[in-house]
Amino acid sequence: MSPAPRSHQQIQALLKLRELILSGVFTPGERISELDAVARLGISRTPVRLALTLLEHEGFVSTSPGGGFIVRRFSLEDIHDSIEIRGALEGIAVRYAAERRPGDAELEPLRETVAALDTVVSRIMKEKEPAFEAFENYVEFNGRFHEQIVALAQSPMLGRSLQHVESLPFASPNAFVQLQAQTEDRTEIMLIGQVQHRSILEAIGNGEGGRAEALAREHARLARRNLRTAQQQLDLMRQVPGGTLVVSAQDLNDNKTARDAGEAAAATGQRRRTPNHHRR
Repeated sequence: MSPAPRSHQQIQALLKLRELILSGVFTPGERISELDAVARLGISRTPVRLALTLLEHEGFVSTSPGGGFIVRRFSLEDIHDSIEIRGALEGIAVRYAAERRPGDAELEPLRETVAALDTVVSRIMKEKEPAFEAFENYVEFNGRFHEQIVALAQSPMLGRSLQHVESLPFASPNAFVQLQAQTEDRTEIMLIGQVQHRSILEAIGNGEGGRAEALAREHARLARRNLRTAQQQLDLMRQVPGGTLVVSAQDLNDNKTARDAGEAAAATGQRRRTPNHHRR
């Protein structure tokens, strides 16, 4: 189990360092030393050290052989896996919730959230150029919906597992919402997502655990469609938090080829510099 932050300074250091990584200030492959982080954040060394350790557990950095930490790269396969895992965990959450058969009073907050989402999505559908405020409202209510379905499961273990997964780039339910505001098919994706929100609520209310789980898994996969859209437009990819951390398989192959070529050149140079003691 990863260590938990114990003080305000430790939480502050964790949030600030994570934001610096997600915003691209620290780039993939860059080394972060404790002293550099202390100087940048203006926070003492012990909270910074714990924050870096937490980021290692979250998968954002790895320990450097020479000391300090290295900012990790994420492949598209990593992102696909994190989206799929979130869908699986949320699927379990809504199945648990449905099997509990919550009463009307317990379901009322979720019904109110879905109704609020209906209003926001309807507004976005009607406006040719929806106001940015509408998408901000969608982010708020969409996040609330996903929190509420997990709370209905009444499983602290599931909640902790989802928190860990959602800390990764692109894995959270709202990872692509602001990007959607700039895409041509934004209304179609939001309409599909809202139909799924209502269906998940209905399945929980009817005690249909299997149906609720299947719907939640399918709902999470909308993020993969958004990821494909972002991949096709580099300027959009860079706007998504953590976009700079993601590399394609081709990028990884190119990096490996360049590294292998560099190692081969270094080995050739070393052989040329090594004296031949058998020459007379």
